[in-house]
Amino acid sequence: MAPIKTLFLDIGGVLLTDGWDHHARRRAAHKFHVEWAELEDRHSLNFATFEEGKLSLDVYLDRVVFHRKRPFTRAQFRRFMFAQSAPCPGMIKLATRLKIQHRLKLIVVSNEARELNAYRISHFKLDTLVDAFVSSCFVGVRKPDTDIFRLALDIAQTPASQIVFIENTPLFVQIAEGMGIRSILHTDCKSTSAKLASFGLQSNEAIAKNPAAPPADDYYSPNRAP
Repeated sequence: MAPIKTLFLDIGGVLLTDGWDHHARRRAAHKFHVEWAELEDRHSLNFATFEEGKLSLDVYLDRVVFHRKRPFTRAQFRRFMFAQSAPCPGMIKLATRLKIQHRLKLIVVSNEARELNAYRISHFKLDTLVDAFVSSCFVGVRKPDTDIFRLALDIAQTPASQIVFIENTPLFVQIAEGMGIRSILHTDCKSTSAKLASFGLQSNEAIAKNPAAPPADDYYSPNRAP
């Protein structure tokens, strides 16, 4: 079995919570007293172009929320959207340890809209951990399209046989495996760590205490003082 040189990682559902999934939209509908069915219908008509970077957040909000007069502001709704993001327990720390211990490249392969993606990268300092972001909003193509995986392979310059993909959507795992990329269907940090170990990527917790190591989960917390 070829040694693993690169990790492909999703952001939403792996490193961080999903940024703007149906749970977040339902919370928004409840908080702002927006009719849920209408919100979902308008979202479903716009989300693909939104995630491909072809719609700005302002235009998305014009089409999905502010097509009528509202008793709340655009700024209030945007703040709520951004506030839905949080680190997935243990995953940033695990990725940090593996990167240091095994000298891995870390490549994000993610479906995210541009403004949310930029906020999440900056706010949780993912750019200090990840080597490249193959985000749908940057490359204009989304999972499940195999082109996004081909772009990631080109950027990584690593053979598919030396990559592990960590993803929380079963269909995307199946597609990556069909391209020869070993994959893990992520549900929680403990099981993902065990599966990575089966691929030869054991995680040494002592690495986290290395003063030269990048910071771990608390460093990426939105509540961390500057």
